[in-house]
Amino acid sequence: MPNKVVEVQQQVVSPAEALLRLKEGNFRFINDMTINRDLLHRMNETKDEQTPFAAILSCMDSRVSSELIFDQGLGDIFSIRIAGNIISTGVLGSLEYATSVAGAKLILVLGHTNCGAIKGACDNVKMGHLSSLLQKIQPAIIMEQQIKDNRTSHNPQFVYNVTKLNIQFSMMEILERSPIIKDLVDKGELMIAPSIYDVATGKVMFNDF
Repeated sequence: MPNKVVEVQQQVVSPAEALLRLKEGNFRFINDMTINRDLLHRMNETKDEQTPFAAILSCMDSRVSSELIFDQGLGDIFSIRIAGNIISTGVLGSLEYATSVAGAKLILVLGHTNCGAIKGACDNVKMGHLSSLLQKIQPAIIMEQQIKDNRTSHNPQFVYNVTKLNIQFSMMEILERSPIIKDLVDKGELMIAPSIYDVATGKVMFNDF
């Protein structure tokens, strides 16, 4: 039988409130005010049903753990991780399940500073299956028109600009390739938001980066 406490917790969250929860969680994280959770109790609460309020698409980088940097517990978020936070068929299917089936109110596309995948794409690295993954970041590199010289991983500003554009391109792909998700957004039942995590400070920058 579904856990009614968990169900009610999700139903009262709007897309804007879901985003606010993540902002508040990151504030706690960077100020060393994280919630002391009873994980075993939460495990028992969610053993029959999961209803996370948000889905976070982030990079696989070992320094970027969504549950930690947003101070969330078991069953609170769907965490989808892939190098460069790119979009693939598997990622889209996961996001469609998280939102249309499980009812998450927010998709947060989370890039991060000093990203190895972004740097590799900037340098046109070729290595096995990684080559095709990095190729998916090339549209963001093409979109970057501000930097004319030293368009490589050795230019921090170029890398940062590409990181931002790659987030925007991923958001655009989600909406263009998934009618299911676009319909939820158009109805106001779901929000897609951009963000960048600073690996040096722990701070997540949202729409204001």
